[in-house]
Amino acid sequence: MKNNLSMPVRYVINILSIIFFLVLGNFLLKIGLFGRAQVSTIIQSGIYIILAVSLNIVVGYLGHIPLGQAGFMAIGGYAAAFFWKSGILGGELAFIIGIIIAGISSGLFGFLISMPAFRLNGDYFAIITLAFSEIIRSVLINFPKVTGGAQGLKRIPKYSNFFCVYSIVIIVCTLIHLIMKSKHGRAILSTREDEIASKSCGVNIRRYKIFAFTISAFFTGIAGAVYATNQGIIAPSEYGFMKSVDVLVMVVLGGMGSMIGSITAAAFLASLPLFLQSVMKSFNNYRMIVYSFILIIIMVFKPSGLFGNYDFSFSAILERIINRLFVSKNEKVHENL
Repeated sequence: MKNNLSMPVRYVINILSIIFFLVLGNFLLKIGLFGRAQVSTIIQSGIYIILAVSLNIVVGYLGHIPLGQAGFMAIGGYAAAFFWKSGILGGELAFIIGIIIAGISSGLFGFLISMPAFRLNGDYFAIITLAFSEIIRSVLINFPKVTGGAQGLKRIPKYSNFFCVYSIVIIVCTLIHLIMKSKHGRAILSTREDEIASKSCGVNIRRYKIFAFTISAFFTGIAGAVYATNQGIIAPSEYGFMKSVDVLVMVVLGGMGSMIGSITAAAFLASLPLFLQSVMKSFNNYRMIVYSFILIIIMVFKPSGLFGNYDFSFSAILERIINRLFVSKNEKVHENL
């Protein structure tokens, strides 16, 4: 007979695993196991993980392809930077409030753009989100007295470190997981599978599309704020079309609808430049060629992405290990008797 772990036990195991990961990672960085370039790459990976799992809500769970992720990232980054540079508050409280302001600002714009955007489908939806992103970038360039223009904002207070960034990564991933496991998440998934059938079952298709897009924009804004405080300087040129494509590639590569796929692909592609730069000095000139080549290989041999729509569960794996160890032993004892 199989031993199934109860939900409270599963949550305890996951919480302890998260605490262990954060403490171990922080300890390894403090003792100087990694160099400055490696630490920067680890933190950048965390930022891209937030971006990828946020975009996965719309691309993987909802089934639409937006190209405006860079715009929401810019809104979050600039909103948080304005607050931090104002000097109203300082320390950890300022960091937390800045993150919340970034999320709310991007979520509000996501809500506003989603209302007209979801009147369109397919290529038209992608085009309108891309146009929104370019409008945001143009506004940032053409109002230099407020935004710093093409030079961007400088001297942004730096609050980011491994513990802060990956705490946010864990919170974002947990919230998205809980949302998708709720009745609202199931409604979003049903919308992706069959809109007509979902509507006939009483699901408000338009409302859940707007909800998913707004949540995605909210978390993207948080990623933008973390990016801003990590860099210390942000400029409109960083939020071009290719930034949105980079994040979309991560989601498609990992598997649309798979959170662990988005996490793995984001960490891999964010770490790839550091590895390749040690091989070729001018890697930045060939980055998109390498990304495109990897994506072509995945699409040819595994069109569903690395993980398809599979989601990782540490407690479920632990449960299987326990069952294999103890159930098999019990069966052998019964056979001997």
